[in-house]
Amino acid sequence: MTTDVTIIGAGLGGLVLARVLHVHGIPATVYEAEPSPTARSQGGMLDIHDYNGQLALEAADLMNEFRGLILEGRQAMRILDPDGTVLFDKADDGTGGRPEVQRGELRAILLDSLPAGTVRWGHKVSSARALDEGRYEVTFAGGGTVVTSLLVGADGAWSRVRPLLSTAMPEYVGKSVVETYLFDADTRHPAAAKAVGGGSMIAPTPGREIFAHRESGDTLHAYVGLSEPQDWFAGIDFTDAAVATARIAAEFDGWAPELTALITDGDIAPVLRPLYALPTGHRWDRVPGVTLLGDAAHLAAPNGEGANLAMLDGAELGKALAAHPDDVEAALTAYEQAMFPRSAETAAFDGAEAHGTDSDSNTAHDLIAAFTRHEQAP
Repeated sequence: MTTDVTIIGAGLGGLVLARVLHVHGIPATVYEAEPSPTARSQGGMLDIHDYNGQLALEAADLMNEFRGLILEGRQAMRILDPDGTVLFDKADDGTGGRPEVQRGELRAILLDSLPAGTVRWGHKVSSARALDEGRYEVTFAGGGTVVTSLLVGADGAWSRVRPLLSTAMPEYVGKSVVETYLFDADTRHPAAAKAVGGGSMIAPTPGREIFAHRESGDTLHAYVGLSEPQDWFAGIDFTDAAVATARIAAEFDGWAPELTALITDGDIAPVLRPLYALPTGHRWDRVPGVTLLGDAAHLAAPNGEGANLAMLDGAELGKALAAHPDDVEAALTAYEQAMFPRSAETAAFDGAEAHGTDSDSNTAHDLIAAFTRHEQAP
């Protein structure tokens, strides 16, 4: 294959694509808006599934490196009532297919696996447009352009490449989460640490839930979910940490103090994260020389699958290009024909977030029943 691949976005999906292409001897360049690999925190933990994320890492020939990142015991799961009663407590027996790793560490092994200079940092895309003869021009906010005949948008929810293929835009799903961290939890926040346990914990109710997991370094990372319109959150001053914390905590009045401590005792200012999604089953007609992967293609509300799907997209696209070195369109067609139904099918249950916070069935007992059905499914 003589065409260089231009990838926009150095998230997990874009980096897996670059790595799989490198494994097959195909050159690629990744343009990333962030100024450096350490410019910002890369988020919390990810459970990497044996049926998609791990398959991507196998295609990237990085399974040994991945195994070295696994945090033992973090597949444990417990479900609590708002009064703190533990109703479900499943230990990590080492046989699960979803080991947990830190997102930043996973990204680091992908970056380290690429030739120097593959990722061009500080290149924020302002626009992309079609030229003649199947070429595309990408313009960067800081000045400069690049022209390519094979463009991949791995640039997330607000992709600048997507408009070349689709008019779809992400829409608010009716829910936001407020993110908090508690550090040195076993010594400084023992009650909350005991409630969360050794892995993940969820306390669900209709319209309100608290999800938390234990990360490396004795850190608790919590996501406080509230089903409210964006105007409701706009009425809270998140620039004032104390005011915002008190307002969010008031929505959980009467809950067990070891649970509300995940809100009130945070060691960082609470961070508001509205949740958006593209239309379910989003797809586009084949356009020569350009495609999308990950959230750029099929953004969904958090369901435990987003990062895994993005990685698998990257791997499958890389393999398709390697399998059709002299026919890029055949490669892109094969990739999209498999990706479209795969992403649409991932509305299947995969943990707390998929259970619909605003649903009347978002209770501990219904969630336990859903987990049980999921585990018993063939």
